[in-house]
Amino acid sequence: MITLHNFDFGFGGRYLFHEASWQINPGEKIGLIGANGTGKSTLLRIISGEYKIDSGTYTKLRDLSIGFLNQDLLSFSSSENILDVAMGAFESVLKLHLEIEEILEKLKHDHSEELLHLLHDKQTLFDHADGYTIQQKAEAMLEGLGFSTKDLYRPYSEFSGGWRMRVMLAKIMLQKPDVLMLDEPTNHLDLPSIQWIEGYLREYTGTVILVSHDRYFLDNIVDRIVEVANEQITIYPGNYTFYMGEKELRNELQQSQFENQQQYIKEQQKLIDRFRAKASKAKMAQSRIKKLDKLERVEEVSSTNAEVSIRLMPESQPGKVIETIHIKDKSYDTLNIFHNAEAMINRGDKIALIGANGKGKSTLLRMINGSESFDGKIEDGYNLKKSFYAQHQLEGLNMNNTIIQELQEADTKQTENYVRSVAGAFLFGGEDAFKPVKVLSGGEKARVALGKLVLSRANFLILDEPTNHLDMLSVNVLIRVLQEFEGTFITVSHDRFFISEIANKIWWIEGGQIKEYPGTYSEYEYWRTNQANKSKEIKKEKAAPAPVQVKQQKTPVDEGKAKEKKKLDQKLKQLEEKIETLKQKKAEGEQKLSLPSVYGDQKLFAETLAAFNNVASQLETTNKEWEQVFEALEKAD
Repeated sequence: MITLHNFDFGFGGRYLFHEASWQINPGEKIGLIGANGTGKSTLLRIISGEYKIDSGTYTKLRDLSIGFLNQDLLSFSSSENILDVAMGAFESVLKLHLEIEEILEKLKHDHSEELLHLLHDKQTLFDHADGYTIQQKAEAMLEGLGFSTKDLYRPYSEFSGGWRMRVMLAKIMLQKPDVLMLDEPTNHLDLPSIQWIEGYLREYTGTVILVSHDRYFLDNIVDRIVEVANEQITIYPGNYTFYMGEKELRNELQQSQFENQQQYIKEQQKLIDRFRAKASKAKMAQSRIKKLDKLERVEEVSSTNAEVSIRLMPESQPGKVIETIHIKDKSYDTLNIFHNAEAMINRGDKIALIGANGKGKSTLLRMINGSESFDGKIEDGYNLKKSFYAQHQLEGLNMNNTIIQELQEADTKQTENYVRSVAGAFLFGGEDAFKPVKVLSGGEKARVALGKLVLSRANFLILDEPTNHLDMLSVNVLIRVLQEFEGTFITVSHDRFFISEIANKIWWIEGGQIKEYPGTYSEYEYWRTNQANKSKEIKKEKAAPAPVQVKQQKTPVDEGKAKEKKKLDQKLKQLEEKIETLKQKKAEGEQKLSLPSVYGDQKLFAETLAAFNNVASQLETTNKEWEQVFEALEKAD
């Protein structure tokens, strides 16, 4: 369908692709991945025909239609309502509709048989093109992407960039191209819309190519991963999770081959050095030199997992209660967002605030930060130091600063070495740390802003969509930093992998209230599915004839279940306490292993490492036991 063979493409004398190849087949669902700057978006523009390759061949089927969602579409402007903009996908059908309208107008004065035949032909074509359902399709698509019915008739120009991008996404998907290419579509979608589009793309009959940092999104849609790295394109069958395992195996094999080859080169070099000066052996030495020169070198595997050598270290310890929230009312015009809402944030809470856009998530973050007015009060706890990360802060970076200068402004007391270690942790190593902020991409600016967050030394973080614009490696860095953060945070995010890795509480907004689930995202999803199933059962029961109620006495079985539930509750609490203790011991063990006095003493290091491994093993066993008890408790309910 599309073939790129042995092609080169570069900018400013630097190759992005060199002798790379890729065959794209009908019906494939492809996840296109790679670090920022490796050429993912460029590759999509080559496929779309916007960029021409420098050498090699690019072929595609004649009349192949390609739809491409990219950031450039934000420059599109229109005074039409969003329904009309989306229906622009049906250009030929709409043109046919206008022609039918013109014929009907003419028929008021001209009743000729020729005109009647023409009307019949046009109406037949219109019917075959499903012209009578195009508005219904456009409405369903827009509503699936989060627009309300009344929004459909609002002018496109009234919407913000993210919502405009959804309209363009709807238009492209309504066109049903043979190849649908989407560059970071989840940046502009909330969680319900992401789940809706997952279902749509799974059923899509054409080829889909996705660039996304959302691992769950890729896992739920794609059947192959295409990785862009080192000027090459590598294809892995399966979804992202399969790719991770397969990539590790390939890397282990390549690293083993590299080490074996290095050993061989070392041995050959020794022989060459030994015999080069001897006349009788000079010929043999030259032969071996030529052999080494012709040897195809195996590259050493470069690590794709960033080593996070810094921690978010709060300047001070806050009180047990971080925030007490009392909101009487918060409205925008006629839209009431909160009414008599209350919540509390305690020290150590790692809260993910999830849900659809327009429910008030970002508004709540600004209220907690103190930058949004409302009727009510939010009381800060003792010794609290807040730091707020929001998308608009990227625009607030000083464009004339270098990365190091910008980071130093966040904490002028820190040494340059520490600031450089923060820059390195956020993937600005070596000379990259001295790049001007103005030349950075959106993802790189986001990393700088997150670096400033680390240097703020706050004990309470407020994070609004921190993973937007970040590639997977950068998201992984942020996850590691937040997992090791000893303070408290609340974050709005639609990235399910991210929140499943960092949150211990889930909040959502419903009916003007702040709702809470006291557990991880995986536990919340399990609970939510159970609640939905119970709700369906209740509806079925209500629809059925009411049975005759017979009053029953408590049986020994009922009493036994109550006792068992109480026992499980106690066991769960004991295990949670044990897990916290083991986590603390593990952290202490890590600290000991990093001490020069320990790793410098071989015997002491071996004893400390054995103790650390024992604690890690106990922690893994206890976590599994906790999961078993939790599942048993759910069944008991």
